Amino acid sequence: MSDTPFGFGLPPEEPEDGDEGKKKDQQSGGGQGPANPFGFGGLPGAGGFGGPGGPGADNPFAAMFGSLNPNDLGAAFQQLGQMLSYEGGPVNWDMAKQIARQTVAQGTSDGTKDASVGPAERTAIEEAVRLADLWLDDATSLPSGAGTAVAWSRAEWVEATLPAWKELVDPVAERVGTAMGDVLPEEMQAMAGPLIGMMRSMGGAMFGTQIGQAVGVLAGEVVGSTDIGLPLGPAGKAALLPVNMEAFGKDLGVPKDEVRLYLALREAAHQRLFAHVPWLRSHLFGAVDGYARGIKVDTAKLEDVVGQFDPQNPEQLQDALQQGMFQPEDTPEQKAALARLETALALVEGWVDAVVHAAAKPRLSSADALRETLRRRRASGGPAEQTFATLIGLELRPRRLRDASRLWASLTDARGVDGRDGLWAHPDMLPTASDLDDPDGFVHREQLDFSELDKMLGEAAEKPDLRKKDENEKDDDTE
Repeated sequence: MSDTPFGFGLPPEEPEDGDEGKKKDQQSGGGQGPANPFGFGGLPGAGGFGGPGGPGADNPFAAMFGSLNPNDLGAAFQQLGQMLSYEGGPVNWDMAKQIARQTVAQGTSDGTKDASVGPAERTAIEEAVRLADLWLDDATSLPSGAGTAVAWSRAEWVEATLPAWKELVDPVAERVGTAMGDVLPEEMQAMAGPLIGMMRSMGGAMFGTQIGQAVGVLAGEVVGSTDIGLPLGPAGKAALLPVNMEAFGKDLGVPKDEVRLYLALREAAHQRLFAHVPWLRSHLFGAVDGYARGIKVDTAKLEDVVGQFDPQNPEQLQDALQQGMFQPEDTPEQKAALARLETALALVEGWVDAVVHAAAKPRLSSADALRETLRRRRASGGPAEQTFATLIGLELRPRRLRDASRLWASLTDARGVDGRDGLWAHPDMLPTASDLDDPDGFVHREQLDFSELDKMLGEAAEKPDLRKKDENEKDDDTE
């Protein structure tokens, strides 16, 4: 389990004012202060909003207003007004989008800034995806799934992927918000209606702040629309980010064209899988929703805090949150959903890894080096794992990627490309977590043939009609 569940923990980031921010942090005592579960440190227009170790870190309200200069005060009140006026769902997605865009505009820690994609880069991406699709025709029986190929800036990636993030995060945020509201008796809920409404507005803003910042950071690292193994972009659109691809291949000593082609192969392979396995997307997103339904919040502790809350002592709530009021319990539902999601993502990534390697190995001299670089990037807890852990409390286990890749490669040797890809026809035909531990056992095990089952069911359905026909013929003879 993640140490920062439900999106209340902030991903590490550079101070907004760069080296000057580092100096200020050192002068104020340095180091990380208590974590701010509400994420106020990420609010726009508030460079001194009391981030970790900064002024007011122990008091969210002092953090919001105590260190602001007059020029920032108006922005702070405007932001607070947006918080309190929000009446939407569990996450303020307008705020999330705003903060994600602002995070992207600040650039990454290495000084790389976002930039619009020029015509030459767009053409290079389109040609790379077109060539990658031709190469993949020899490595998989699944046809092309990319109707178009596009080159995105980081800001365009944020805009295009927010709908998918909403689908992923809303169930978890909704569950936490419901748990917070359930701690008050019904009669008190009626009396405290305005207060509860304000808390929900604040909660939506808190989630929006955290998610926006995390998605903005992720936009500075991903190279395509499928880096985390989920289809985040529009269906049928293969998307790559030239500015991040440039940063990815900077110190690899690999020709730029080969890096672009290899990453295009991975994007195109993901597109084929999600386009031609119609149940896969809902299976993955459903596992996240199942995890959310299994969340249990420590309501006894929350009730105690609400009952003793002193409006004159707001840091009391901050302290309670830091002591783990929202720490989830490991329920059977959560464990089952987490196992399902981990295994499914490992199978997706393992299949892509095996198929791309088969297509690239005969054609790219750097195929082995690029494959190992991407594997290490994933295994080191890269953008995918960190963002999942921050946003929805799920910490994936990328170690299963190598196991899944070996299994798919063994299946190719034993059954051929068609036999391997045929397993995606139905979720019950796919390997399980235990099969990843024993790939040889799965490869040589007799698999269910669902086409034969469908044929049997069809014949069984036709039998009543045949019997009825025979009976009608007998009646005709009798007459």
